[in-house]
Amino acid sequence: MSRINTNEDKLHRGLNNRHIQLMSIGGAIGTGLFMGAGKTIAVSGTSIILTYAVIGFFLFFMMRAMGEILLSNLEFKSFSDFCTHYLGPWAGYFISWSYWLTWVVVAIADCTVIGGYLRFWYPDLPSWIPALVVLGTLFTLNLVAVRLFGEMEFWFALIKVLAIGALIVTGIVLISMQFVSPTGVQASLTHLVEEGSVFPYGLAGFFAGFQIAIFSFGGIELIGTTAAETRSPERNLPRAINAVPVRVLFFYVLALGCIISVSSWAEIAADKSPFVQLFVLAGLPAAAGIINLVVITSAMSAANSGVFATSRMLYGMATVGQGSTFFAKLSASSVPVRGLIFSCLCMLAGLSILFIVPEVMTAFTVLTTISAILYLFVWSMILVAYLKYRQRRPDLHMNSKFKMPGGIFMAWACLAFFAFMIYLLALEPDTAQALSVMPLWFIALAIFYRIRSRKQQTVPGKAQLKSS
Repeated sequence: MSRINTNEDKLHRGLNNRHIQLMSIGGAIGTGLFMGAGKTIAVSGTSIILTYAVIGFFLFFMMRAMGEILLSNLEFKSFSDFCTHYLGPWAGYFISWSYWLTWVVVAIADCTVIGGYLRFWYPDLPSWIPALVVLGTLFTLNLVAVRLFGEMEFWFALIKVLAIGALIVTGIVLISMQFVSPTGVQASLTHLVEEGSVFPYGLAGFFAGFQIAIFSFGGIELIGTTAAETRSPERNLPRAINAVPVRVLFFYVLALGCIISVSSWAEIAADKSPFVQLFVLAGLPAAAGIINLVVITSAMSAANSGVFATSRMLYGMATVGQGSTFFAKLSASSVPVRGLIFSCLCMLAGLSILFIVPEVMTAFTVLTTISAILYLFVWSMILVAYLKYRQRRPDLHMNSKFKMPGGIFMAWACLAFFAFMIYLLALEPDTAQALSVMPLWFIALAIFYRIRSRKQQTVPGKAQLKSS
């Protein structure tokens, strides 16, 4: 695979095992879990636990497919590289720019919601002020070195883990005490299966839960962009990927199980955080403030991941001739500084949505719907590349020490599941509207790719993407 950068101009492997483990956990715990859990429970009842388990199940196989290909050739910096290698330059171009846009949108969304949640303490504070402060802070910190990014993400993810752990412990204590809430509900595991709670709105409600829950898993594939900056990837990447089932079971299934057991499905409000409600029922007066702080931290974690990922995607595209060589320059601390500046300027421009749509949650819903559609596209491309990898390089698969369980059959099963998710997004008016405009993005990519290909053909010596 032709590269522009030299050995002296490469990304630094500054992420160790604890960084990768916590980053993968942070990716599994999206802002949507804290913000959207109440709504998912309200529309799906206790079947939402099954919803999260099913989504986590299929995403685990997608992650294993990604891990097998990355470890088959350590020259691959990210899933964009292996999509280019196995599917062609167009695939790398489409997935790189789509993933870049995904994280730009996610960062805008999370900076936006931070402004809204700070109003908990400062009701009159314009939401654009904290949004700009957060973006500026993350830009400055990411400018230093990749290790500092790893440290930030480590502590951001740790706070989320501790918050959910505290909720689970609190829930277990309340259930064991058979705690009776001020509304007269006694904490009990029977609330999980009581009549009318499992499928309160039938299959329509069950499927509606998928539309919301899929947002929460966005970012789980982030470790696939850190392969070039991971120490001992043969050891650390498999550890992080194999932990996905445990994370889903603990952070989603167990946490939501505790919430429903303590509160009961009927008492959970769609427009409030069930995390806050559980701590309030436990008699902790500072619960609302604590959870509000955790939600802000979760949003900062996602925005931080967006700032990191977008700069690396631009750098990766530049080094293989899919993007401007302007972005191929690294700083003295091995940070793709030009890509970082450009991405943050795009995020800054995107924050103008706060002036167009001043209602924070309305803006957040629009942005997260767009990002969810793009995530499904990226996940699907990873699986298509896996199928091509199995066809072209059966020798690498045979020699792999990290084979994807189920192989080709599970790859097709996951693709079918993602296609079904797109169908579900078309059923609801708010998500269908975002879905209807997304073809414009792919049409634009096709046009720009064609223009770029023609330029590369007419300019002698222009860097071309080749299969190695």
